[in-house]
Amino acid sequence: MIEVKLLTPDLEAEWDDYVKQHPLASAYHLTAWKKAVEFGYGHTCFYWLALRDNKIVGVLPTAWMKNWLSKGSLCALPFCDLGGVIADDEDTKVSLVNQALVFINQKGINRFDNRASLSKDIPLAGEYEVAPKVRMLMPFPETSAELLASFKSKLRSQINKAKKNGLTAEVGRDQAFLDGFYQVFTRNMRDLGSPVHSKKWFEQILHAYGDNAIIANVYAEGKVVGAGIVLFCGDKACIPWASTNADYNRLAPNMLLYWTLLEFSNDRGCKEFDFGRSTLGEGTYRFKSQWGAKPSLLDWKSFQADGQVIEEKPGQKGKARELVEQTWRKLPVGLSEFLGPKIRKHISL
Repeated sequence: MIEVKLLTPDLEAEWDDYVKQHPLASAYHLTAWKKAVEFGYGHTCFYWLALRDNKIVGVLPTAWMKNWLSKGSLCALPFCDLGGVIADDEDTKVSLVNQALVFINQKGINRFDNRASLSKDIPLAGEYEVAPKVRMLMPFPETSAELLASFKSKLRSQINKAKKNGLTAEVGRDQAFLDGFYQVFTRNMRDLGSPVHSKKWFEQILHAYGDNAIIANVYAEGKVVGAGIVLFCGDKACIPWASTNADYNRLAPNMLLYWTLLEFSNDRGCKEFDFGRSTLGEGTYRFKSQWGAKPSLLDWKSFQADGQVIEEKPGQKGKARELVEQTWRKLPVGLSEFLGPKIRKHISL
């Protein structure tokens, strides 16, 4: 018999232990993400676990993303690429998803978004009408020296180019590192036409994850021109945020940034690095592939309260969205930093 219940504080350590050993889990599945979502943005989280013989056999972390106009959605999980149900078997997965459907029925919530991953063993085969979304995963060798030696000469030369251009990189997690990261990240999000996360969100991430979160900053003449955050879950690492200052891209700060984070993660003892979500064959896919990352299919599904899957038809951006993005790019960085978090907390991706 499977018992499904809400997570209680006394089971948080057991939840995290389960997540760390599950092959499809990520750092987003840890209870630290729950704390950051609740304290950083005020959303209410509902974390269900499945028990068999008093042992955890599956988990489903969710957050209720209310908005100004409706009761919103139940999302597993917001602000990341991966956070859906993970379990020991299919029956347990179904039990947890059914629990979420019962919940949105009771609360009158519009939909349940389950952002899960398929088994890494499932090959990408055949032709696709629409290019699928994938995780880009790279296994680590025993040492970072072996990792560097495995790169093609062109990639190694790009890393060296950044160093020859006078760029340096450091890893840390204090306020100075966060301030450096945030000024680059804010500028980059403005340039992309996207509302930025609040600094409080990142402060809560660092507080909740503790030693399982690090920041790398890349410097040019003492100024931070590239920065990224990596989160750890057992022997796995993932990079949810990375940015560079476009004014310095000719110096290749992104190459030194990624190498610094990969080297640190490998030397820490990680066995796998998750470069995050990409569309098969597109620009970010190719960038991540050059490091040795391989695609693994994501399994994102959205459900109505009656359990029917909502068919999403990916397509080009609408004209209204394009206009909003163009307008946002013209904002002063300071204004985008003030307005962005007020909007960003309601955008689940």
